[in-house]
Amino acid sequence: MSGGLGGGLRASVASFDREVGLGELLAPDGTRYPFHCIEIADGTRDIAIGVDVEFELIAKLGRFEAARIRPA
Repeated sequence: MSGGLGGGLRASVASFDREVGLGELLAPDGTRYPFHCIEIADGTRDIAIGVDVEFELIAKLGRFEAARIRPA
């Protein structure tokens, strides 16, 4: 897995602002992972709140963010 950490992680979409393209995933352990719409794997740049997803982590700007987000 090039450039990423932790494949096959699961979470649900906790928030997503379509206007700015930013959102957060909420993992079962309560950890929140921010993401940008370009990381939605199907290329739509849109995702519904509450959807269960699988994702990977990437290190970006000194923190971990969700990447390669796809429906679980």
